[in-house]
Amino acid sequence: MTFHLLHRHSAMATVIARFLLVRRTCSNAAVALALCSGAALPCTAADGTPVAAKPSLTVTLTTARAQSWPVPLACSGAVAAWMEATIGARITGLPLVEVRVNVGDRVRKGDVLARFDDRTVLAELDLQQAGLALAEAAFAQADANRARIESIRDSGAVSAQDVLQAVTTAATAKAQVAQAQAQVATTRLRLGFTEVVAPDDGIISARGATIGSVSQAAGSGAELFRLIRGGRLEWRAELPAAQLASLPIGTMAHVTLPDGTVTRGRVRQRAPTLDSNTRLGLAYVDLEPGSHALPAMYLNGTFDLTARKAITVPAESVVIRDGRSYVVAVDGSARSHLRAVSTGRRQQDEIEVTEGVQAGDRVVVKGAGFLNDNDLVRIAQ
Repeated sequence: MTFHLLHRHSAMATVIARFLLVRRTCSNAAVALALCSGAALPCTAADGTPVAAKPSLTVTLTTARAQSWPVPLACSGAVAAWMEATIGARITGLPLVEVRVNVGDRVRKGDVLARFDDRTVLAELDLQQAGLALAEAAFAQADANRARIESIRDSGAVSAQDVLQAVTTAATAKAQVAQAQAQVATTRLRLGFTEVVAPDDGIISARGATIGSVSQAAGSGAELFRLIRGGRLEWRAELPAAQLASLPIGTMAHVTLPDGTVTRGRVRQRAPTLDSNTRLGLAYVDLEPGSHALPAMYLNGTFDLTARKAITVPAESVVIRDGRSYVVAVDGSARSHLRAVSTGRRQQDEIEVTEGVQAGDRVVVKGAGFLNDNDLVRIAQ
């Protein structure tokens, strides 16, 4: 009996010892596997079996490139119309009966913008056309009488005074016809002035015309419309004298709008003088058609001057940690290495790296923000 009990206790001890050995071995293998995922050298389990390291993340790579980027000259300035036309009434004393455009409308040269009541002018035209007809009839009669008298002048039937009077009457009637024709032409011109037309293509920027208002004399300051000629806008960049003098005509400019979009333009001319208060001069930049810039906006912009070499990477490759900028480089063993960098200019989705990266270095794009130093990565094909 005692023998059997001792034998049973010995078997149980053997089972327990084997269980503890297996558990220790598995635990050591797990620890080794965890360590190997971040170690630089191959690891083995407790029993000497190699444990394969697992990549911590799948990433995409790019190569730092050497490019030629222009050196920007930053400044600010106001947007204004290239040229504005003031449109007023060219006829007086007539009420405005129709307004066809509003602020913001784009018009073509010759389009009717507004119309005055033309009934009075039409009545004057009818009256003057009737006067012209009378003058033409009087001239026809005077000219026929002159011709008749001149035909019998040599017969002695009429005196020289009668001949002179007939010729003078005919000439006077002819002059009266010319006068009546001029009056008709003037009235027709005034009739045309009852329609206010656009002097050029452009955009209506202001409207003072109201139905029922009576036209005022030219030069009285009664402005009906204001037109941005051609719809052209310009950015008036403010620059110190030295920078203004070094800015060539035709230089490309990039102007940032309030919504963050960028519109382009070119330098058309430079102001010949500086402002006596600010000591700044203006560079006039023609903005590209179709931009969302509006007159009186005060905008920041840059000019593209001489080009300079730049090492560039995608902006997504640069990560910020503890207030510093880093890129994640990858070596031939697919290990990550954090590199502190200094950044410079930026164009669209690329950024200049002035220190910390050389042309040809492989850097992480997708996934850079999740990596630490010496992580094993899988490179996406």
